[in-house]
Amino acid sequence: MPDELMPIGEFARRSGLTASALRFYADTGVLLPAEVDSVTGYRYYAAEQVERAGVLRRLREIGMPLAPVLRVLDGDAAEAVRLVREHAAAVAADAVLAERTAAELEAAFGTGPEVSIGAVRGSVLAAAIEQVLAATGVDPALPVLDGVFVEALPDAVVLTATDRYRLSTRTMAPAEAPASSWAGTIAGADLRAAVPEIRRTPVVALRATAHRLRLGAQSCRIRSEDFPDYRGMLAALSAVETRVTVGREAVLRALEEHGGGDIELRAAAGATAPPAVHAPADATPCAGGELALGGTTSSGELRVGGAALPATVTGSPCTLHFDPAILHPAVATAIGPDLLLDLRGPARPITLRSADRGDLTTLAMPIHPRNGTP
Repeated sequence: MPDELMPIGEFARRSGLTASALRFYADTGVLLPAEVDSVTGYRYYAAEQVERAGVLRRLREIGMPLAPVLRVLDGDAAEAVRLVREHAAAVAADAVLAERTAAELEAAFGTGPEVSIGAVRGSVLAAAIEQVLAATGVDPALPVLDGVFVEALPDAVVLTATDRYRLSTRTMAPAEAPASSWAGTIAGADLRAAVPEIRRTPVVALRATAHRLRLGAQSCRIRSEDFPDYRGMLAALSAVETRVTVGREAVLRALEEHGGGDIELRAAAGATAPPAVHAPADATPCAGGELALGGTTSSGELRVGGAALPATVTGSPCTLHFDPAILHPAVATAIGPDLLLDLRGPARPITLRSADRGDLTTLAMPIHPRNGTP
């Protein structure tokens, strides 16, 4: 490996993007590694890619979709300026009043020394909490499923929740990195109640004691039960057979216009697609393809809205069925304008990935089309 190449962790620190976001942009073809080790799969980046990554990060901060982002990154300066101005004007037209700044109130909860575990922008943290709370569950036998696992790492703050049928994990770039790593499961009800105040706080400091996590002025209980090994669950997933990149709003609109019953999701590559193969982790998407969303009736297929959704598809054709109550929240809570779907076959979990400076990964279980059971 040439000396000037850097591993993904170092490149993440220099670019302001998390490693998980860099994997998303590599898998969508926006920012490919300069080199991928054929044996280990490790990704390496060149110093000259830092500037492109920085522009990409700033474009995604203002909500620009991937298609115009690519045009800005790969076009000339005049075209880039025009696209940025057009997008800024569109954002300004829909902008709401800036959130008020609230003074942080002092409160003494818990016992023992308080440890600082970094800080996160309030608006980002509030949205992340709401996103992962959609995957919590209520089970008297497993009360920990109502909690959210919080991890403060050197380059990211990670929130994770699961109800056994869904799993959502959200990474955020910290506004202030923790002095040391920390992890704990936080009561979901406390986080839900804390969201309004967190959203009004520009930067939320995270401080932990033995029994409580303070998020700015809000104090939340730390649960004593062990959280499920979600990293092991993700590592045990079978190989991706089909990969789809599609606009989030188009999928959400199709789901919301669905007339009822289970949702059928069908993905197929276009005429230029390669033969059906397992999609490698760093596959370059082929042009063309479509994602169809519909409902199944005894007389055949019904497409939502009567039209398929344009998408980039690689790998084998795939058809799955979902309970709308499982699939809709997974799409509705996604971040950014684009979804990356990893499909593993009709009876295996689907992974929905989305990103801005961090990423949100959600697992959703399909159902059997005849009886609605996972």
